[in-house]
Order: sequence, then structure tokens, then C-alpha cells
Amino acid sequence: MSFKIIVDSCCDLTPALLHNSAFCKVPLTIQVGPHTFVDDDTFDQANLLWRMKESEEAPKTSCPSPAAYLEAFDCGADDIYVVTLSALLSGSHNSAAQARLMFLEDHPGVHIHIFNSCSASSGEVLVALKVLELAQSGLDFNAVVQQTSRFINEMETLFVLETLDNLRKNGRLTRLQSLVTGTLKIKLLMGATPEGEICKRGQALSMKQALSKMVELMAKDPAHSGRTLCITHCNCLERAFQLKEMALKSCKFGEILICETGGISTVYANDGGIVAAY
Repeated sequence: MSFKIIVDSCCDLTPALLHNSAFCKVPLTIQVGPHTFVDDDTFDQANLLWRMKESEEAPKTSCPSPAAYLEAFDCGADDIYVVTLSALLSGSHNSAAQARLMFLEDHPGVHIHIFNSCSASSGEVLVALKVLELAQSGLDFNAVVQQTSRFINEMETLFVLETLDNLRKNGRLTRLQSLVTGTLKIKLLMGATPEGEICKRGQALSMKQALSKMVELMAKDPAHSGRTLCITHCNCLERAFQLKEMALKSCKFGEILICETGGISTVYANDGGIVAAY
């Protein structure tokens, strides 16, 4: 049985992985003042970072339309797996669900499952890679869905950002979190709840301290051993490698993968942000 893994563009797969014919990416769009960015191969990170810095308005993001997902579904595969960013953070999951209903009316023999990653960026990458691993192993559609769903429930996402301004402006933080981020020199260590909401996991006085706390949390979690750690960075490759070295010293991950933020992740991670999932 042939399969296809469709991801939205908050899934920050490496260029090498995107060249794998098993993957297809459906782009979201970004609006910063009068400037529109499509989160596809044309995306210019430096330009987006500059426009966000210059703009007094919060950047706005738009999820893919059901029509965009419909076009992606029409790929000839028997089994289609879709990975979206958290349904509590974007309408991408809902658009994919609408497209699934429409597509199955004309293609009742195709299997389509939409995974709510309950995460973003690094978390979506790990979910997509888990689907690839299971589907390539020869498991049937239902087994892939069941095991990937369990993987999502067990996955952890953590992130530290230089600034939470875009999250705050777009209403992705609670009022209390917004107040805390206004305090000088405070770096919040954030995470995702099992449902995919953003939550606070700690705080520090510097980025280095915040990353150290992130590694401490990972090391204390016995479930991390043997897993893959995905580190996604926004314009801070050196910081990503620093985190990797810290994790290698203190943790027992089986593999560590480094990725770079695409457009949507760049909006929320902002310059210097780090997202990690395992």
C-alpha cells in the first residue's frame, strides 16, 4: 500500500527530509503590515525577522484552506497521514478535517488520518518521522495511527525564546504570563500541555540558564532515554549546538536532530528562539 505524509508548514523538517517523496508540505501564510509571506520554498527568514522588528503591529498568520489540503490529498496514495500543529493554536487541523470529509466523498477507498500533534515545530517533526518509520516498516494503516497517537501522548515539547512579544500580541499567552514576560531579564522556560496549550515550566535570568534548566528537566525525565531529541532554532545555530552539547553530557538520547524554523515557527519563536521536543 502506498502512503503519503502531509504536514503543515509549522513542521520544520530539514531540507534533506523534505526531498523525501513521502513528505508533502502545505503552507500557512504570514502577514506583517502590508507584507505577505507564504511559508513555502520562497520564504525569506531574514526579511520576515526584519519586517517583524520594524512593525508595531503583531504579525498575523493564516492556516491553509481546506482546498489546499484537498489538492495535497489528490496524490494517488492509498494511505494518507496528516500532521498539523496544535489544534488549540491554529485552524490548520480543522481545515484538514474539513478537506478529509470532502475528499472521502469521492475517494471512499482512501485512508486518511489527521494527527493533532498537540505541539509545533520540533514536535511536528518528531511526529512526522514516527509516521515515516512505522509506515515504512510495513504496518497497516490502523497500527500506524494507533502507535503514532500513543507517541504524541508521550511526547514532550519545551522552548525558550529571547522575546515572547509575538506570542503575547497574538493572545497565545495567559495574562499572568504576559505580565511576567514584561519583567526585565526574565527568560521563561515554556512547554506544552498534553492538550497542546502553552504553559510555563520555569524561569531564569539568562538564556544560558534557561537552556540549562531545559536540559535538567529532560535529564530528570526517565522516559527520555533512547528517544530522539529534535532541536529547532530561529537564526541561532550556535545556540542549538550548545544545547546539543549540554544534552549529550547530561542526557541519554538515542539521536539528536537539529532543524531550522520555517516561517510560522519564526513568527512565534522570533530571533534567537529555541524549540526542543523528544
